[in-house]
Amino acid sequence: MTPLILIAADLAAISILTFALYLRRHRRRDLVVSYLGMNVGVMAVAAALSGSAAGVGLGLGLFGVLSIIRLRSTELAQHEVAYYFSALALGLIAGLGIDPVWLPLALMAMILLVMFVGDHSRVLPAYRHQTVILDRAIAVDEDLYARLEEVVHGKVHSATVQELDLVNDKTVVDVRYAYIPATFPAATPAGKVAPGYLAAHPSADPAPSEPVPSDPAPSEPAGLPVDPASAPASAPVHASAGAA
Repeated sequence: MTPLILIAADLAAISILTFALYLRRHRRRDLVVSYLGMNVGVMAVAAALSGSAAGVGLGLGLFGVLSIIRLRSTELAQHEVAYYFSALALGLIAGLGIDPVWLPLALMAMILLVMFVGDHSRVLPAYRHQTVILDRAIAVDEDLYARLEEVVHGKVHSATVQELDLVNDKTVVDVRYAYIPATFPAATPAGKVAPGYLAAHPSADPAPSEPVPSDPAPSEPAGLPVDPASAPASAPVHASAGAA
């Protein structure tokens, strides 16, 4: 009965890991197939060989061999590597059948909890990692950090120069930074500055411009009569003293 419980628990755990966590957050279907197939395959092999004397050692060796083969076949991001090893660990825990039964169940739940918290969008949401190509060859660290902070709109924590091309005048930098949108002005309609930028920089609020006086209407030369028909509607028309 215990192996059936562990198999059902493993299928439920890998379903939560792939569909509820990874696919919902990262939307990469090919790795979902890889996680499911690798988990079930490792669980089946570990369960079939768990009765031998080298059960635990064989499981750890299988874990290492499969990870080397998989990681050499394609390039994975760091969070994808974490999901990959979590899927392998769930399959091994269920296949080896550790006693008592509550222990492997608790270990599976712990793996799912760690992945849920560690890969949550609210954990260090402002921290980013990019490879930036600058349009200038910058060799001075102070100038490099200042230019990078201007480009990425954030606080640069580390910058590693990968290529400094003096001929083509460019710099390729691997940069890790914290994105701070309130520190830099955002694009707004009619050339206005974003409110968050004004709140962070009160001195940047432009002073209201003075109204530009309109050009006065050209005056008639002195001594010439004014035609009432051509006079503006707002201008009063003066009749001569001899008019009835």
